[in-house]
Amino acid sequence: MSDEPQPQQPTEGGAPDEPPAAQVAGNGGKRPKRTGWRRVLPTWRMVLGTVLVGALLVVGLFFLGYSMVKIPDANALATKQSNVYLYADGTEIARDGAVNRENVTLAQISKEAQHAVLAAEDRDFYTESAIDPKAMIRAGWNTATGKGKQSGSTITQQYVKNYYLAQEQTVTRKVKEFFISIKLDREQPKDEILEGYLNTSYFGRNAYGIQAAAQAYYGVDARELTAPQGAYLAALLNAPSEYDVIAHPENKAAAEARWNYVLDGMVKKGWLAEAKRQGTAFPTPREESAADTGMSGQRGYIVRAIRDHLTQNKIVTEAELDGGGYRITTTLEKSKQDAFVDAVNDKLMSKLDKKNRKVDGYVRAGGAAVEPKTGKVLALYGGIDYVKQYTNNATRRDFQVGSTFKPFVFTAAVQHDSETQDGRPITPNTVYDGTNERPVQGWTGGGYAPENEDQHSYGDITVREATDKSVNAVYAQLAVDVGPDKVKQTAIDLGLPTGTPDLQPYPSIALGTATASVLDMAEAYATLANHGRHGAYTLIDKVTKDGKDVVELPGRKTSQVVSREAADTTTSILRSVVQNGTATAAQAVGRPAAGKTGTAEKDTAAWFAGYTPDLATVVAVMGQDPVT
Repeated sequence: MSDEPQPQQPTEGGAPDEPPAAQVAGNGGKRPKRTGWRRVLPTWRMVLGTVLVGALLVVGLFFLGYSMVKIPDANALATKQSNVYLYADGTEIARDGAVNRENVTLAQISKEAQHAVLAAEDRDFYTESAIDPKAMIRAGWNTATGKGKQSGSTITQQYVKNYYLAQEQTVTRKVKEFFISIKLDREQPKDEILEGYLNTSYFGRNAYGIQAAAQAYYGVDARELTAPQGAYLAALLNAPSEYDVIAHPENKAAAEARWNYVLDGMVKKGWLAEAKRQGTAFPTPREESAADTGMSGQRGYIVRAIRDHLTQNKIVTEAELDGGGYRITTTLEKSKQDAFVDAVNDKLMSKLDKKNRKVDGYVRAGGAAVEPKTGKVLALYGGIDYVKQYTNNATRRDFQVGSTFKPFVFTAAVQHDSETQDGRPITPNTVYDGTNERPVQGWTGGGYAPENEDQHSYGDITVREATDKSVNAVYAQLAVDVGPDKVKQTAIDLGLPTGTPDLQPYPSIALGTATASVLDMAEAYATLANHGRHGAYTLIDKVTKDGKDVVELPGRKTSQVVSREAADTTTSILRSVVQNGTATAAQAVGRPAAGKTGTAEKDTAAWFAGYTPDLATVVAVMGQDPVT
């Protein structure tokens, strides 16, 4: 047996690392004090294992989340748009819909505005990934150190929040935003994401999307935005309500600071020349008006007429219009529309005294102007104010047209080579008996003896003179001589709807018992001005959906509904009415004009219909109890 000490064997439950006897002997017979560090401190293998397990867990959770979170359908708010109604020159008339938004393509947004938004929100958008951790850290630091509130989210993340999710600040929403952003960045080009972001962001003034914002703040389309304007709109994204310097002038300094930050960023990225930046003045936005997108004034009447025209002609359904997203360019010319409104206000509304004359409170007016050759409605007057009197007086069909119908009777006579009861051809010089309450000859449907205006008897009078003076006795006889059914059909051929109320084939048809609308009558008179060639009027020039899809419009069909001789002969006697008859006030136009006045039964409405070769205009003044 060896004299060398043998290693101490651990007893059951003993520790394998007990110090040998020699160490104990060398320590005065005492065992050294154990610190326990070797038990507490992890080894490098433990650290590495923990890191690997943690990394695998993170990767596993990432792939689990990535697989579980799907790109959802857009939220309801993000897809809602307004319909935009425009004058022929592109000037905006009105918008309707629950959400003031008009989606546009990226090409329809100025580069200056695009760069301004990138400078404000995400300068490295085109080179970075969907998630930018450094930006999150930087935003948090700037906010904490008082350098201004900044978003740590990329434009992709903000777009995901706007378009797919909601605005609540919850962990669940942020997690979804994280994964959807990554997926979206892999599936969609950057341009599409930027376009979506610009169309869904809120800019204040109830304007969703940059197109609505451009109109709300500067009255221009997004393609016309300048660098200063774009920078201001981009600044609004940071605080839409607070940075509106019109609504909150006390915040102008803060708004301008943010605006300068955006412009400086554009310069730094090479999107704006330094020299141009130095000469840039703050672009103060226009005053906010409740009427900008509302229905006050003529807007509501026009919008209602346009919607009716679209649906009645089966271009777009009411349900489709309610869904929004339509950009509708009308045929209305702003200069003529404004002139029409000014004329009604100057010649009629300004002369009313509703305080001292009760009847003046009953006055309503409607008007329409149609271009004869094209059928385009160039101006429309629906009433004093849509939010006060919502019935459109230009399209309503509940007031008799009176003597403005008489030209259709004469047109029918020439068209059908009609003769008097005693066989004389009917021409402008044919003589009739204009005696008041003279019984109509040749009518088998019962005695009919119409009254003349003011009960006046004219005796023998030519058709031309009878037209000048609007003699009922002559025209009732003329309708019978032509045939009331032929008169009715001629009126329809000229442009009155087949279903016009009270358009009946009786002698009284000549006196204007039918209740056509102002717009109907303007179409019929436009046919006379166009030498008897008729085409239905139109209010629409172009319709697009979602800023790109063009909606097909029905082709306009024209036909020679009455002979040129019939139309032009009628025009000749209507020119006489302007020169010598009841429409001499129309001479003020300063050029050859034809026209006819009319009064409804019991004086409930007064009409004027007139035209030149270039324009047919009809105006009616109606009396209606304001309560109804």
